[in-house]
Amino acid sequence: MVLTPQPPKIDCPFSILIADDDEGNRKALSDLLRERGFTTVLAADGSEAVEIVQVETIHLVLIDMHMPRLTGLEAVQMARQINAMLPAILMTADATRDIMRQAFLAQVFSVIPKPVNVNIVLNTLMRALNQVYGPTEPHHPTLPHEADR
Repeated sequence: MVLTPQPPKIDCPFSILIADDDEGNRKALSDLLRERGFTTVLAADGSEAVEIVQVETIHLVLIDMHMPRLTGLEAVQMARQINAMLPAILMTADATRDIMRQAFLAQVFSVIPKPVNVNIVLNTLMRALNQVYGPTEPHHPTLPHEADR
């Protein structure tokens, strides 16, 4: 039997880079997003995240603030030198006024408190993707389309 290649999907899933030094957080977020049709790429620290952005097509970065080698904000700033339009969502357990100011100056889309809430992650991620790439169809029925709200 000869298998013919299937044409690529028109609604190719977005590729989300998850950078967090906590392996459990990376895996949980990856599982959550994969279940909803996203492609995920994982990084254990900020330096690894920047290396991934250099070689892979990444549509959004979901990144922890406090990691070895580079902080989340440092990694975002370096990644933006490679892809100036790359949206980033910062996760942090200590959203101090200083971190919020730095995130604003770095043009981070949003800062999400840790431990993260699944609904906040999904809603923020979809808003960021819609803002940068235009209205998108959800990859899972639990993600309402912006027009349906």
